[in-house]
Amino acid sequence: MYKSLLRPLLFKLDPEKVHYLTTDALRTVYKLPLAQTISNSMFGMHSPKLRRELFGLDFPNPVGLAAGFDKDAKLIDELANLGFGFIEIGTLTPKGQEGNPKPRLFRLPEDQAIINRMGFNNEGVEAAVARLRTRQSNIIVGGNIGKNKVTPNEEALNDYLYCFKALYDVVDYFVVNVSSPNTPDLRALQEKEPLQQLLLALQEQNSKMPKPKPLLLKIAPDLNEPQLNDIIEIAKEANLSGIIATNTTISRDGLHTPSQKVQDIGAGGLSGKPLTKRSTEIIRYLRQHLPATIKLIGVGGIMTAEDALEKLDAGADLVQLYTGFIYEGPALITQINKKLLAR
Repeated sequence: MYKSLLRPLLFKLDPEKVHYLTTDALRTVYKLPLAQTISNSMFGMHSPKLRRELFGLDFPNPVGLAAGFDKDAKLIDELANLGFGFIEIGTLTPKGQEGNPKPRLFRLPEDQAIINRMGFNNEGVEAAVARLRTRQSNIIVGGNIGKNKVTPNEEALNDYLYCFKALYDVVDYFVVNVSSPNTPDLRALQEKEPLQQLLLALQEQNSKMPKPKPLLLKIAPDLNEPQLNDIIEIAKEANLSGIIATNTTISRDGLHTPSQKVQDIGAGGLSGKPLTKRSTEIIRYLRQHLPATIKLIGVGGIMTAEDALEKLDAGADLVQLYTGFIYEGPALITQINKKLLAR
């Protein structure tokens, strides 16, 4: 029903407005009698074969929601009833910020893709913490953390530490985001020396906490092999729990969308089907060169169940959806889990 009826209507409207319309609708439906029961019966799948245990956490299934959809942790309970095995919130920054000027979210239907330059728009980490303290669902939640736009890179560590400390009691794992292309100079933090310093400092703080939390790094798909080798070396040195591969790309290669339309859209990170192959290649490379103790979460261009299985076969331990969820709806979660059960 989503693809044949709802999506054609929604895709006629501005993408960012649609996001808020659909999330408002989800909240409204969730309040109706029996809504949770019906939703769970439609999308929930419970089987020991789907369970995954990673870095001390028990995931009911390996399909998660990537960061960016529920930045401010406003929909944890609602999304938990759509079949996800885990949800990642953020990217969160110490202070709330509006993000980049609108329009900043664009669909490329010819490519099953999205371009966004949101710019870490969020209400600030403390607002998310307050919501997480009152949530009803016990679904696994990851906290994706970043820096404020006005914070220079030399002071970025303070922002990441602030978010880490604020979220520590209310999330199950952390993701360090230095790979978004939509915050000026953020990707410079992926270079070897600043990344090394950032992750080691976060792990030092982590070691001081009552119970250290899993710390993961989210990387860009635009890294070359020497840069990936640096990531591998740093991940081992910093004793990371995992790597999320990958974020959005700044590449526009091979698109079917008319080039003038793409040029008119301008800057931003591209997600969706054009990213499928590259993100899988990176997962495969990382798995070949990382110890088994460092887990991989595959994200980028998962538009079908087959795409998800390909990433798992390449070495991902879990997968995450974002653009595929926008284009295919919650049925994609069920389709992936059914394919896994059929194996």
